[in-house]
Amino acid sequence: MPDNSTTVLTFPDQEQSPLSIRAKALVFADPESQQLLHEVERVAPSEAPILIHGETGTGKELVARHVHRISGRRGPFVAVNCGAISETLAEAELFGHEAGAYTGAVGSKTGWFEAANGGTLFLDEIGDLPLALQVKLLRVIQEREVVRVGARKPTPINVRLVAATNVDLAQAVNAGHFRQDLLYRLNVVSINIPALRQRRADIQPLAEHFLGIYAHKLGYGAPALTPGSVQALQSYSWPGNIRELENVMHYALLVSSGREIRPEHLKLNAITSHGQETAGSGDPLQIIRQQLHKLFQAEQPELFEQVEDLLVRSAYEYTRYNQVRTAELLGLTRNVLRTLLKRHGLLNDPHHPTTTTTTGREIAWNIVN
Repeated sequence: MPDNSTTVLTFPDQEQSPLSIRAKALVFADPESQQLLHEVERVAPSEAPILIHGETGTGKELVARHVHRISGRRGPFVAVNCGAISETLAEAELFGHEAGAYTGAVGSKTGWFEAANGGTLFLDEIGDLPLALQVKLLRVIQEREVVRVGARKPTPINVRLVAATNVDLAQAVNAGHFRQDLLYRLNVVSINIPALRQRRADIQPLAEHFLGIYAHKLGYGAPALTPGSVQALQSYSWPGNIRELENVMHYALLVSSGREIRPEHLKLNAITSHGQETAGSGDPLQIIRQQLHKLFQAEQPELFEQVEDLLVRSAYEYTRYNQVRTAELLGLTRNVLRTLLKRHGLLNDPHHPTTTTTTGREIAWNIVN
């Protein structure tokens, strides 16, 4: 388990109605995370709306819950996934409805805003909210009252609004998908949660936390992480962030002896932030993407030239130095390919002989090009 001096945030009701792909624990061992915690605890007591930015699985809801917990508000914390709300029923879900407001509305119902009265309403994936509903949300924020669907009389509300997104809302505004005035209203306080790969000191305590949780469920003590395992965990890019780390540790516990977790127990490169299998199912482009992320982090000089050289050289070797087949393989014209071969010193390299046998297919290629 993590050191007692490390702050750990977890869900009080982990098994109840979880959002789709969310982090179930958050620690603040890394300096980046400690700065984040300081920021959160400084703004939590205010009434200002908060907009939380972060990749999927970084712990945005846990931060929102912590804001509510130390804000002093006595009402409930209500979490709503905007991406999971039916567009046709979204207004009724958020603001409530009266009996007979629409087909199927047998009785009246309070919406999420009224349910969170006196407390905090957390709107996750706020960027997925339809434009028509964004206008009504803006009015609710400004007027501090809601009007149920089918009602005429407004209902006053006292709600602290915390929203979260994993997309750049400024870009969404430029693309016409998000209202700029609503962004201004939501973005009074902005909190950015770094990706797990940017706060590597959090990885080991989180891994030990999840090992402890799942070992307890199985009825035995938590196994230890070997130094090799810690190194493997800290060098991985974690595209799925904390949620992926939880899955990796759960699997490692199941396949290990129960005494220690070794590198071979770690199923890395297996799960992306969207829950898709990558290396385990042989998705080459996803593997390349993950390896490129490592190169980006290392700030490799002349990276583009090196990657281009690798691609051209590998394709040329794969076709046994046949220019026509190499060009077809890469989707290039032969003239462009010859320019690349010359640039990377492959045309006159005695170790890479150019195939000189002319086939009917090559003659046809030369006529076309």
